[in-house]
Amino acid sequence: MKFSWLKIVLAVFLLGLSCESQAQFNLKKAIGGAAKAVQAATLTDEQMAAYVKESVDWMDKNNPVLPEDDPYTVRLRKLTQGITDADGIPLNFKVYNVIDVNAFACPDGSVRVFAALMDLMDDDELLGVIGHEIGHVLKHHSKNAFRTQLLTGACKDALASTGNKMAALTDSQLGALTESLINAKYSQKQETEADDCGYDFLVKNGKNPWGIVMSFEKLQSLEGGNAQKASAVSKMFSSHPETQKRIEHLSKRCVKDGYSRPAAK
Repeated sequence: MKFSWLKIVLAVFLLGLSCESQAQFNLKKAIGGAAKAVQAATLTDEQMAAYVKESVDWMDKNNPVLPEDDPYTVRLRKLTQGITDADGIPLNFKVYNVIDVNAFACPDGSVRVFAALMDLMDDDELLGVIGHEIGHVLKHHSKNAFRTQLLTGACKDALASTGNKMAALTDSQLGALTESLINAKYSQKQETEADDCGYDFLVKNGKNPWGIVMSFEKLQSLEGGNAQKASAVSKMFSSHPETQKRIEHLSKRCVKDGYSRPAAK
């Protein structure tokens, strides 16, 4: 009996040592990771801006940007004439000649619209999408998402190793960053905030805010249409939950504020 108890006590003791060792290992690992995160989190706004610019430049270099005399670019310039900044953030617009249906705005005010989206939407709807995307910039959603990608994504170790200095990023790291700009995922609350902020932005710039409503209705109708179109908009549409509720909310705002809905084109 004494021998059996001795074995039990010894097993418990060894188990305790194993758990303590594992805890120490995990603690060291956690402390090391936290130190890297804190070090990277010291990025200044100027450094953040530099990383955004580098990402946008890389993106423009690696996508087919349509020239100024192209009909798509001419149309976008006409639509956005007079829209020069968003609360002091200078805006610049370009068209990517790609088949994906998308548009996005970067923290530095770079707005990129895909030609395939322009094919699907009329001018009011397109302005609605642009207004919504700029809403994410005004609410700092895109900036916070980009910062999170910097601190937790493929380039976190590069940032941590350089401390307060700018890290030189590889093409693959820049590719991961630009992917986060193009396909940023926002919460339902953030989407609603961008709706209202985009609405106010369009009104401030003399544009009809019904365009946001109409753009969501267009996406909704395409989702229920043929398989090819549904596939084309699925990526963009999937990031916009509770679309019907948002349509109803913004429609009520437009009616309350006395805006007339543009005729369908």
